[in-house]
Amino acid sequence: MTPKQIQLVQASWRQVLPIADAAAELFYSRLFELDPTLRKLFRGELQEQGGKLMEMIDLAVQSLARTDALRLGLRALGRRHAGYGVRDEHYDTVSRALLWALGKGLGAAFTPEVEQAWAAAYGFLAATMKDAANLPA
Repeated sequence: MTPKQIQLVQASWRQVLPIADAAAELFYSRLFELDPTLRKLFRGELQEQGGKLMEMIDLAVQSLARTDALRLGLRALGRRHAGYGVRDEHYDTVSRALLWALGKGLGAAFTPEVEQAWAAAYGFLAATMKDAANLPA
């Protein structure tokens, strides 16, 4: 990611934070619309899960400029997600749902440049998690 992309992701995320609960609801609604089979991977309350998702995204967004430290946490998260049954192809569905939810939440502020920055950020996060999940135990 470029410094400009990091800045765009962080600035747009600050706009999402006040509507984090609604953004999480949009995300999960779209995720399960895209792939209803993913619903079975979520055992708890979706509202609670949505809060955890927003916290995780917030931490990742704040850490984008410190990728070495971020990688460590993402690797552990990727291994945990594999244990829950998350497969590589699920990351693409999550990407589509996340970008869609961000677009809905940010409206006109979700410019093509902001969307590309988020796609790059998510690409880094997902690739790191997938790599860790696919390593031998």
